[in-house]
Amino acid sequence: MLEINKENSLFMQGFKLVAGLDEAGRGPLAGPVVAAVAVLNPEILLDSVKLEKLKGINDSKKISAKKREELFDIIKENFFEIGVGVVNHQTIDRINILQATFLAMKMALGNLKSKPDILLVDGKFPIPNLSLRQEAIINGDALIFSIAAASIVAKVTRDRLMDEYDKKYPQYGFAKHKGYGTPLHLEMLQKHGPSPVHRKSFAPVRRCLA
Repeated sequence: MLEINKENSLFMQGFKLVAGLDEAGRGPLAGPVVAAVAVLNPEILLDSVKLEKLKGINDSKKISAKKREELFDIIKENFFEIGVGVVNHQTIDRINILQATFLAMKMALGNLKSKPDILLVDGKFPIPNLSLRQEAIINGDALIFSIAAASIVAKVTRDRLMDEYDKKYPQYGFAKHKGYGTPLHLEMLQKHGPSPVHRKSFAPVRRCLA
């Protein structure tokens, strides 16, 4: 389990609600980008039962799909609050993937009932035009407990959406690769052309359209 050191330090400084934020799906050639925000309050540090349940939390890329699914429900039940934002492929094509990612993050924050006092964001860039104290942390999903939890929620949410697309467009193998540009996906893209959920602004898809 990642330690809650960063959040604990912020609680000791007087912050009441500390949130971690991460996204899933910037790189794929199809489907949405999903952001999730996971909010902690200081009471979590006093609850040994909750902490025991949450001890498997780590960067979503470092744990199996089965473990992520298990942790998804545990995080939703034991964190103070969770918010999720989903931005579809059409919007990604219209405003570009970076802006779509920021939009998904703002949507995730907008879906919270309680505004965090400080936001820990995975990556190099803070969210622009946000009236909320924030700190961008490179490799935050591998270092910061609340960001790692958010990464799991974002990843599982997006994977489930891609599994639904797999049922609709089974010829592309979305359930296997989740829209990432694997050899299988690129082969199916060449064979069948882009599906309605492919990102037309991404080079491999654009080449197929040309």
